Amino acid sequence: MTQAVSNISSFWKWVIAVVICEAAGIVSALISMTAMNPWFDTLNKPSWNPPAYLFGPVWTFLYVLMGTALWLIWKSDAPEKEKKSAEIVFAIQLFLNFWWSIIFFRYHELALAFAEVILLLITIAITIFRFAPISRTAAWLMVPYISWVSFASMLNYTIWMMNK
Repeated sequence: MTQAVSNISSFWKWVIAVVICEAAGIVSALISMTAMNPWFDTLNKPSWNPPAYLFGPVWTFLYVLMGTALWLIWKSDAPEKEKKSAEIVFAIQLFLNFWWSIIFFRYHELALAFAEVILLLITIAITIFRFAPISRTAAWLMVPYISWVSFASMLNYTIWMMNK
């Protein structure tokens, strides 16, 4: 770690970690939005599909939790090798998170999006297990996220099946 990065205050590390997560969500949403409507409105959806207005606030909150979890790992006194391993898995799950909306909403690939979200779930679980020895709080902060992605996986699968 460079001297400049290690001299960043804890507050600014938190801001950076949250901004990284929020930016991934915002950029993915911006790329996806142009192809979302009216296509998504024409799909058959289950009765338990949440209203559209709920997704923005839920994801904003989840990205804050994810960023906070990342920050707890970043600022911890754990061995650098252990932290780097956890941060790499976190980066992989964030990368997969970024692409799901694009695959589903922009490219309308429901089956591929489902396969991708299963990979996302696996990497979130690995992230939680990598975070736990470093910071139990960081691991627990990821639980609402994996819960929501589990729900989203069921929704993705159901929409795919209803629109074959």
